[in-house]
Amino acid sequence: MDRLIHHQLVRVIYADTDKMGFVYNGTYFRFFEIGRTELMRHFGLIYSDLENFGYQLPLLEAHANYRSAAHYDDLLDIETTLDLDNIGPKVRFNYKITNSDLLIADGWTSHIFMKIENQKAVKPPRVFMDRIELLRINCKI
Repeated sequence: MDRLIHHQLVRVIYADTDKMGFVYNGTYFRFFEIGRTELMRHFGLIYSDLENFGYQLPLLEAHANYRSAAHYDDLLDIETTLDLDNIGPKVRFNYKITNSDLLIADGWTSHIFMKIENQKAVKPPRVFMDRIELLRINCKI
């Protein structure tokens, strides 16, 4: 199975925490977005480029499992994975957030490729699939 995997470090800022001192539950979805965006950027699949070609990737579903607490100033590793064998109009990103070796949260988001002009779901755009094929040829995955 071909997969893209990327690790992105993020430092918890005070605004990420709640009154109890834990990272607020909704913040994990922002961390997922950071992971997804940086995975795409790392592999040359820059989201703004997709938009310039007339496509968007809106969120369909999101799920998070909260395993342990994270706190202010923790340095978290966001591991994001994209399974290349299951890319169609719908695409799913998987996430693991750890602090050192401790699993803090994991989850996934599901997105759909959409044409901006008519807001209709479409197959993955050629610009996206060409980049993935180039990655496969160059053995970067």
